Amino acid sequence: MDHLTYIEVNKVTVFQLHMALLTIETRINAPIERVFDLSRSIDLHRLSMAHTNETAIAGRMTGLIELNETVTWKAKHFGIYQTLTVKIIALDKPFSFIDTMQKGIFNSMHHTHSFSQKGMETIMLDRFEFSAPLGLLGKLTECFFLKNYMTKLLKERNLMIKRIAESDEWKKLL
Repeated sequence: MDHLTYIEVNKVTVFQLHMALLTIETRINAPIERVFDLSRSIDLHRLSMAHTNETAIAGRMTGLIELNETVTWKAKHFGIYQTLTVKIIALDKPFSFIDTMQKGIFNSMHHTHSFSQKGMETIMLDRFEFSAPLGLLGKLTECFFLKNYMTKLLKERNLMIKRIAESDEWKKLL
C-alpha cells in the first residue's frame, strides 16, 4: 500500500499510516482569475454536487469564500447525510488557496488548489489529502473505495468549473 511506511524500532517492525493523496490536473481555456474565483464559489460548488444534495448550512453560504472563512456543508454520501466544515487557511490570489477540515467524518482533510496560466489556458491542480477514521480498516477503505469515490467527486466538480469558465455562464456566478 502506498500510504504505509515500515520502520524498525528496537528490532520490531511497525508501520506508520500516511494520508491518502489525490492529485488532479484540469486544463481550462479561460483566464486564471476567472478559474480561481469559480473554484472558490460556494454557488458553483453546490451546483457541481447537486447529485449529493449538498448545501451550505453554516459559515459562508453564498458567493466567494475568502481567507479565514469557513463553510459547513451537508451532503448525502453512501446513503447517509454528513456534515463537513472547512476553513480557508491560505489564499494567494489568483495562484492558490488551501482549505482544511475543521470538523467532519475524516480524521483529517487538506485540499490545496493551485493555478497557473500558459497562454489562454489555466492549469488547475488539486492536491487532496485525507485520512479516514478507524485505523487500518480506514486505510483499507481508502485504498479500495474512498480514493476512487473522492477522485470521481473532484473530477465532476472540475468539469463543472471548466464548462462554466469556458462559456458565458460564469457571469451568473461571479
